[in-house]
Amino acid sequence: MNSLKQKLKFISMKNYLKTILVFFITSISYSQYNSEGCLTIFSEEGDKFFLTLNGELMNDIPQTNIRVEDLDQPFYQVRIEFENENLIEINKDNINVIDVDDNYIDVTYRIRRDKNNSNKMKFNYFSESPKSEVYIPKENVHVIHFDDIIIKKSTIETTTITTVTDNIGVGANISVDGFNMNVSIYDRQPVVISQTTITNNTHGFDDFGSYRDSCDQKYEMKSSDFNAAVSSVKNQNFEETKLTTAKQISSANCLSVNQIIEIAKVFNFEDSKLSFAKFAYANCIDKKKYFLVNDIFSFSVNIEELSNYIQGKK
Repeated sequence: MNSLKQKLKFISMKNYLKTILVFFITSISYSQYNSEGCLTIFSEEGDKFFLTLNGELMNDIPQTNIRVEDLDQPFYQVRIEFENENLIEINKDNINVIDVDDNYIDVTYRIRRDKNNSNKMKFNYFSESPKSEVYIPKENVHVIHFDDIIIKKSTIETTTITTVTDNIGVGANISVDGFNMNVSIYDRQPVVISQTTITNNTHGFDDFGSYRDSCDQKYEMKSSDFNAAVSSVKNQNFEETKLTTAKQISSANCLSVNQIIEIAKVFNFEDSKLSFAKFAYANCIDKKKYFLVNDIFSFSVNIEELSNYIQGKK
């Protein structure tokens, strides 16, 4: 009987420790996801503006509605200069992208003209919400990834000195009724020591206000976010809305060739596949493999049209 009780106690303890371990891992994953905030600023009257965060210019082409993602600092200095030089510039310190509990959030501010002075601009808090895993921007929203601003017309020479693999991990010791368990989670991260020289440092955007080639050799959309995005496209009832949703996703994220192919396969018609393949090319991280997209087409004429489009972009 005592032996049976001990076995039952051990099984119960084991299940308890498993529950704690799952909670521990989930907490780590959530904290990693919730380590960046988003800031949206829009002009109520449609006045176009340039946005600078912490001294870094966000847009070379004036916009009326700007969303900045990947903000990993709790507070930012904001400067807003208007295309209309008669409008007074706005300067604000300590604009927060965290809530009262220090969680990163999606916060929105509104610009509007002063009722008593049409040249004076007001900058007011508008709304905030918890971060969403997948954000699908409206057509008038100019999305910028703060850590993905490219340097155009720059010469970059990198000499790699050495590569060291380092163990980065977290651990915990759990003790229940004298039973101890050590839990350790390690992630081997390569640390590259390099020397970089950058000249002719100029921020650059294409004629549409988007980051031309900003996704080259960057990271593709996270698997969890991408799966949710594909589901969003599939859930649309009409081909046209599927295409619009897919383009919104592509304009706000870097995609791999395989991810672009997977989204394209959702469409029923080749015209939609072709339209999306053209649109997604700008934000593809591995353009050299774009020939793989040809496999989604049944007709050679569409392959030729896509090839001609890409050649025109080089």
